[in-house]
This record gives sequence, C-alpha cells and structure tokens, in this order.
Amino acid sequence: MIPRTFSKGNVLRNLDLNGNQLEGSLPQTFLTCRELEALDLGNNKIQDTFPNWLESLPKLQVLILRSNKFYGEIGIPETKFPFQKLRIMDLSCNRFSGPLPTKYFEHLTAMTNSQEHELKYMGECYYQDTVVVTIKGFKIEMVKIQTFFTTIDFSNNTFKGEISKVIGKLKLLKGLNFSHNELTGTIPPSFGDMCNLEWLDLSSYRLFGDIPEQLVKLTSLEKFNVSENRLVGLLPHGKQFDTFDYDSYSGNVGLCGIPLAKTCGPHQSPPSSFQQDGYLEHENGFDWKVVLMGYASGVVIGISMGYLVLSNRTHDWLVKVVGIK
Repeated sequence: MIPRTFSKGNVLRNLDLNGNQLEGSLPQTFLTCRELEALDLGNNKIQDTFPNWLESLPKLQVLILRSNKFYGEIGIPETKFPFQKLRIMDLSCNRFSGPLPTKYFEHLTAMTNSQEHELKYMGECYYQDTVVVTIKGFKIEMVKIQTFFTTIDFSNNTFKGEISKVIGKLKLLKGLNFSHNELTGTIPPSFGDMCNLEWLDLSSYRLFGDIPEQLVKLTSLEKFNVSENRLVGLLPHGKQFDTFDYDSYSGNVGLCGIPLAKTCGPHQSPPSSFQQDGYLEHENGFDWKVVLMGYASGVVIGISMGYLVLSNRTHDWLVKVVGIK
C-alpha cells in the first residue's frame, strides 16, 4: 500500500513509484503535496476510481496512471480550474468506462495556451525529471521532459460515446491516443485545429463517416492510425497524408483511394451527413427518406422499397436500385 501519511507543508516535487507491486487505493493525503509537479504511479496493481481530487494540486504537470486496475467513469471536475497545468496525462491500460471527460478537456489550460518562449526542462539545476511515455506507438524514456511537451493517452480502456469537438481546442497537444476503446460517431473536423499534433491514434473503434479534409492542415502529423473502424469515402490527400501507408487505414472496407488497393468510383464517397441521417440513425426504426422517395412512383412501391432497405440495411443496394447520388 502507498503510505497514507504525508507531512503538511512538505516540498515534494516529483514522486515516481512506477513499476512496483503497489496495491489498494490512492491516499487523499497526496493533497498535502502542494508543490507536486510529477506523479507517476504506472505499472502497479492499484485498484481505485479516478482520483478527481488531484485536480486541485496547483502545480501538477504529469499524471501517469498507466497499467493499473483503475475503473469506472472519470466524471466531471469538482473545482473551477481543474488540472490547470497538466501537460502529460496517461490513463492507458486500465478499466475506465463511460464517456470521455469532455469537461476536463475544456479546462486543460496548459495544452491550450502557451506562455513558454524558450526551451526549458522540468526539474531543477541539479535534478531533471524523467518519464516513460508512448510516442508514435513506441515506449520511450524521456530523460528530460520539455516544458512544452503535451500528450494524452486514454488507450485500452472501455470509454464509450462520441469524441467531442472541444478536443480540437488543445492546440499545443503533440500526441493523442484514444485507441482500443468502444467509442462511436465521427472524427471531429475540429481536430484539424491541433496544429502541433505529431501523432493521432483513433484505431479499433466503431467510428463511421469520412476522414475530415480539415486534417490535411496538420503539417506536423507523422503517425496517423484509424484502422479497424467503419470509415468510408475517399482518403484525404496532400501534405502529410501523402506519406501514410496502408496500415493507417486497414480494416475500413468503405475507404478508397491511394495507398489502398480499392479505387473510388464516381459515387463511391457518400457524404458523412448521409451516413448519419440515413440508416445509421434509423437502424432500429423506419427510414422516412425511403417513404418520401416512394411518393414519386407510388406509395406501394415506396413502402416496398423501405421494407427491402430495412431488411438489407445497406445504402449500396439503394444506390444500385434507385440511382441515388
């Protein structure tokens, strides 16, 4: 167990307990560590819910809970300015569930606005902090933590729901990994505003729709992975997107264009709004677009076509039979 006694007024700045056999829950006496900047509890056996109360530590910049037994929903902030200086947040390989913590993303000031104008490292003149982070799919030990380095890793949990467009406000973010969760919906076009992003991993989801053209603006993007989803349409081209290979898109049978073997036909790429307003939103109900279309050639034909679409649940059939563009 982590000791539950920290002296009041202590000046503990960095606590690294990574890679031990620690169990139990986190002691809230961490709140006495008002000078704490880096907390690394990764690779232990800690079993607890998300420690929302850590959000009130005024100087916390690094929070690593990777590879433990944390569980449950993250919830919403309990303070007015939560995690205002947090720059590295790694919750990967746990049992977190529920929706992504959008309210927290709205307040990550250090990932939104920069006041740094020169190269600096965390630490002091005689001691500099180190941390192990996953960068572009590889675990790398940073022997010095640059003060402008920012990353979020929520991979390998069971988060559900859609990805909020508010994440696009994190303009200083260099890495974002939401892979291997149970998220749905579309890729927010606002992601194109994260101009410093170097790697983006949204693989192994249930995402649908197309890949927003706005992502082409990410000129620093070196690693891009949206494999194993339900994405459709023509792949974006230009700038960094001309450098990504097949592995970035594998498992999306509806995608087409270079570097994939599947070429795009004249009607290969239906707009994402058609995907959302069509059968995906009416998967368990009746599609009124089919009924309205039926009035052009008779109510009986329209009802018959609606029944067939609901039975087959595929727009490809609709395109071939009716000729919708």
